[in-house]
Amino acid sequence: MTIDEAFQKFKSRLELTDGEQNDASKRQKRVREVMSENFHVEDDFLAGSYARHTKTKPLKDVDIFVVLGSKERHRLDELSRDLLEAVRVALVPEYGEDKVSIGRRCVQVRFGGDEDDDKVMSIDVVPAFTEGDNYKIADPQSEGDWAVTNPKIHSAKATACNKDFDLKWKPVVKMAKKWNEHKGKPIKPSFLIEVMAIDLLKGPFSGGYPYELKALFAALEARISETWNDPAGLGPPVSDRMDAAACKNARKVLAETGQSVDRAIYLAKTGNVGGALRIWRDEVFGSRFSIS
Repeated sequence: MTIDEAFQKFKSRLELTDGEQNDASKRQKRVREVMSENFHVEDDFLAGSYARHTKTKPLKDVDIFVVLGSKERHRLDELSRDLLEAVRVALVPEYGEDKVSIGRRCVQVRFGGDEDDDKVMSIDVVPAFTEGDNYKIADPQSEGDWAVTNPKIHSAKATACNKDFDLKWKPVVKMAKKWNEHKGKPIKPSFLIEVMAIDLLKGPFSGGYPYELKALFAALEARISETWNDPAGLGPPVSDRMDAAACKNARKVLAETGQSVDRAIYLAKTGNVGGALRIWRDEVFGSRFSIS
């Protein structure tokens, strides 16, 4: 297997299968129905990396924005955690007490016990209210208790970046996210990688996957300590979980990865393709990167 063939296969293995798409459709449809049975819902739509096609396998955290209508706006005068708790209580009868929990800005429904890669592992329900052209969502950990965001702007920017990068931007982002997962998630949240890539991955795609990833890892290392704002220019920075200690650790892991990538590129240049592929698998991406 050549280096290019290995990366094409890796790209394919990170894409969602028909089984995953069908399972996601079935499960998120039922979540929407349960929400509509318990709340006045004005609109709902898929959001997050699943909707932007930057989600990696296994398929976790499919985000559903549930826009609540006028009969629910009184909840804006209450603590935002009260809204999350109300959503949790509404979902428990359908999915079970042990499968539904409150996250930072969402309520997560877990579908444990599925060993099949084609199954959705969890769905995050984000209750929201319209705020002009944007959306107000619960954020109990923030000073203001609520946050304003617009996932549709995130999606539009990702689509534009992908077009400018010869439709390779989303695959490279997914590869970087898989690296992050393989390395124990030194960059949190993984969405931060996507946000940084909006600035760091500029078209056209020209060097091939190894060289584009080499450049991206170096840029991530150099700029991980910066403040990275929400792509819509709303809400708290996406990088607010990366304190000094976390940034130091991320730089260390990124530097080590850069060395691994340099070795892999050198081995490929000198004819040791098998050695290069093993580095990409063992030291960079993990078992989903195939070497045969």
